[in-house]
Formats: sequence, C-alpha cells, structure tokens
Amino acid sequence: MLKVIQQALSHKENIAIYQQGNHYTYAQLIQAANSVCSNLLETNNDLNEARVAFMVNPGFDYVTNLWGIWQAGGVAVPLCLTHPLPSLQYVLEDTQASFLIISKEFETVLAPFINSTTIKLIIIEEFKVTSSSVKAILPDISKDRMALILYTSGTTNKPKGVVTTHHTIEAQISTLINAWEWTSKDNTICVLPLHHVHGIINVVGCSLWAGATCRFTQQFSTNEIFSYFKNDSLNIFMAVPTIYFKLMTAFENCTIEEQAQLTQSMKKFRLMVCGSAALPVSVMEKWEKISGQRLLERYGMTELGMAISNPYRAEIGDRKAGYVGLPLPGVQVKLVDENYQDVLAEEPGEIIVKGDNVFKQYWQRPEVTAQSFTTEGWFKTGDIAIIENGYYRIMGRNSVDIIKSGGYKISALEIEEVVRENEMISDCAVVGIDDEEWGELIVAAVVLNEKYQLNFSEATLTNWLVQKMAPYKKPRRYLILDELPRNAMGKVVKNDLKKLFK
Repeated sequence: MLKVIQQALSHKENIAIYQQGNHYTYAQLIQAANSVCSNLLETNNDLNEARVAFMVNPGFDYVTNLWGIWQAGGVAVPLCLTHPLPSLQYVLEDTQASFLIISKEFETVLAPFINSTTIKLIIIEEFKVTSSSVKAILPDISKDRMALILYTSGTTNKPKGVVTTHHTIEAQISTLINAWEWTSKDNTICVLPLHHVHGIINVVGCSLWAGATCRFTQQFSTNEIFSYFKNDSLNIFMAVPTIYFKLMTAFENCTIEEQAQLTQSMKKFRLMVCGSAALPVSVMEKWEKISGQRLLERYGMTELGMAISNPYRAEIGDRKAGYVGLPLPGVQVKLVDENYQDVLAEEPGEIIVKGDNVFKQYWQRPEVTAQSFTTEGWFKTGDIAIIENGYYRIMGRNSVDIIKSGGYKISALEIEEVVRENEMISDCAVVGIDDEEWGELIVAAVVLNEKYQLNFSEATLTNWLVQKMAPYKKPRRYLILDELPRNAMGKVVKNDLKKLFK
C-alpha cells in the first residue's frame, strides 16, 4: 500500500479538506481515490507507469485523482489551469499521456487537442464521493516507481519534465514534516497553483501526510484570505513573495479597526513560509510589522523539493532576512566552482545537492539528465550562493542573475535589494544585456511608487545608488513598467525582460 494512503488511513475521521462550504474526511478521500483507481484500471491489473494527465480544480477533485492515479500504478501529470492550449498540448504530447482527466469547464480550451487525438478522455463530476461498481485489485507499487512529472518553467529553453518517484516524494515530504513540525492539529490553506512543487509538496502533501486540514479557494482574493485569517482556525500559511506583497497592499487599505483585528489574528499562527522566488528584505520586514510573523524563507526547486531552510525553532537559530538558511536534515548541500571543486570559505559558488529528495531524471532527456549531475551524483542546480556565518545567501541563477560586466561577477539580486530601498521604487528587476564595451550592461526595470510616477528622475536614483553600492554595480539604463513579467509562481521571467530592453 502506498505510504500516502497508509497515512490517510491513520486519520480516517479527521477533516482533510474544506472547499466551497463543504468538508471531506480522509475516509471520503480514500473512497473517492479508490473509485478513480478502479475507473482507470477497468479490466487491467496495473497501469505500469502510463502517464495520466489531469486538469481539475484544486481541492477534493485534485487530491482524489492524484491518489487514484498513483494507486492504479500511473504517473500523475498535473496540468496548469491557466496555460493556453499550446503549452498544455506540449506537456500532453511530451509525456505521451494515455489518459486525460478534466473538469467539465476545461473541455472547451482542450477541445482542439481532444478532437485530434486518441487519448482516453475522462470528464469528472465535481465533489462527488462515489464507490466504483468495479472493485479493482490494486497493484503492488514499489517505491522506486515513477510517480509524478512536473515541468520546469522553461525560462531559458523548452520546459523539461522532472520525474520523481514515490520514494522521492516520501523523502521530500517527511523531511519537511520533521523540520517544520507538522501535526494532525495543523490547519492551512492552499493559495498556490498545483502544477508546481511548492503547492503539491509543501502545502497539500505535508498537510495530508500529517493528518491535518487543508482549505482550498476557487481563486485568489485578498478579502477572502483575510476573512479566513480572522474567522478560521488557520495556523500555517505558505505563499510566494508577490502574494505577501498583495496582502500588504490590501492591509494598508483596511480600516484601523480591521488592521488591528488582522494583526491579532495573524500573531496566533505558528508558521508562515515564503518561497519559489527571492523574498525582498523589505517585504519580510514589513510583513513582520503588520503580522507579528517573521517569515521562514527556504530554498528548493522542482528537481529537489526543498533543500535549505531557515530554522523553525529559535533555539536552533534565527530566521535571517536575505538568507535561505541551513541544509535540511538528510539533504547534502555544498558550493563548488566551475570545475565542481569545493570553493573556499565565504566564496560564492554553485549549489549542488545530493539526497533521497533529488529527482530521478528529466523525462526522455537522458543526455540532459547526465549533464545535470556530477560524476559523483551531485545535482547541479545552476544557482549561485555564498555561505555567511553558516547561512546560505542566494546570489542568483548562474544564467540570468549573475551578470558579468567589466570583468566583475555581479549579483542582480543584490542590486535589486538596494534599489527597492529607494522611496521612488515599488519593485524592480535587474538583468544584464549584451554590450561590446562591458560584456554585459547592467540594466533595471522598475515599477514606480504611485506618487513618483510623474516626477521620476533617473539621475536622482543613480546619485542615490552610488552612495549605497560600488559604482560598477549601478544600472546603466532604466525601463519603467507598470508591472514586471512573472510566471505562475511569481518569479520574474528575466529573459522576457531582456527582450523589452532590446
């Protein structure tokens, strides 16, 4: 029996999910997942790692289809609910999916693909707890079987399918259960997309593994989130920096009485986490002032789950602004140079990782998979960091955040943190663009604070910056935008940004 089902069986009567005024126990989840499994298997004994794509709304349907696919021996391929047809078709064709499970509302967007393929289509009835008329004999699923294919964001090339096994998922979840001390008494809410490791593993995976309760919303709304903060028993919240920024903006528009009530409610949370994109120090500090919560920042990626985290307990260490923390138990992490040799103390280097949490392979890309690991089996993340007083500080992605200008290697994230401190700037992103003289020219896209939109001065900002950083780090050009281009997880798509400068 799969470990996730074993965990659920030990909490059968607990409420697992709240959704649109309904609640579902773990027993109901298992019953519905068994029905999905039976429908997939029909007269077969085992799907034998056939890929099963599914495009269903977050909540009861998502979880029961995910568990049902796994129990039938299939490999789950969750699709992004907001992607256009070409992006969805790319994943479906790349994985060679045999089944496609969808909610009725997504039939229209997928119709051109469905009408041109022989894929087996299953349209589900939402929130329906049923028992299948066919009682399947469940296959024996070994832990080393493929379980999940998630696709990278594809910011530098075509998205790659990241394959994880049941063993990998168990390692990723159990590590966080222990590090962040999840229990069956916890109550969280998922505001993250469920085609990404952050929502699947950190929120839904951990909460349901622990026997806790997870609430789902139809779409993100600051008013709805605040109502849950004030009126519910939530004690864990996880989000990306852009969501915290939206919540802070909404908080400022509340009355004094509403702000006081929200602050009092948020102080009762035991944990608030931020990840998937760099957390600006200014956002962390401002959130702490209005919520009483010091955000726990961590580091992970699709290929790893989580690898590094700030401490949960104060006696282990502080949660340091601008740092992602310490390697998680059971995860090996180190920094290396271009030749994959260990760097000297307090020198920047590429993060490489080894452990049971690391993915199996890139789907049908053996050469890319081999190139992504050292000969000793360490995964090359491509992210550059430095260790300061034992804590890891991310300097950026080697390909887009480390700018080679005038003979210097410069962290774009470091410049962004400084620029955001200026009162004229609401947000910014720094990139390097090709330049004959400098190699790469440092440029910055900025979103202005409202009161400076008519009287922004590049000269004033530049003069201010050279008082804060070395002159060779200052941006040479600026681009004013209403908002920065971001992907579904809130990360700035810097290659898109470079095109805007060109």
